[in-house]
Amino acid sequence: QVRLVESGGGLVQAGGSLKLSCAASGSICNINTMAWYRQAPEKQRDLVATITGIGSTNYADSVKGRFTISRDNAKNTVYLQMNSLKPEDTAVYYCNCNVWGSHVFWGQGTQVTVSS
Repeated sequence: QVRLVESGGGLVQAGGSLKLSCAASGSICNINTMAWYRQAPEKQRDLVATITGIGSTNYADSVKGRFTISRDNAKNTVYLQMNSLKPEDTAVYYCNCNVWGSHVFWGQGTQVTVSS
């Protein structure tokens, strides 16, 4: 069982920045793909960014050039640096760890609110 704990959410004005963290229990996620998703009220959960075990990254078109996903394997932690935030980025952000493509673990989520 993998436990993921997100932190770093909050309220920020449009144009501002936030950095989210996701700490994983143990090191199994370090060699597997981790991702950030987000879910706005009454909308589906959407993929924001992924990072593979070897550090390859991918982003949703809506966040390209503004968000950066990274990982620190020494701390079993993945980050999401969010710059130039927009009100439409407001959502609950969830961390995800996909172990060997067959077991998916989720964090509890952290709220990000961007005011206009």
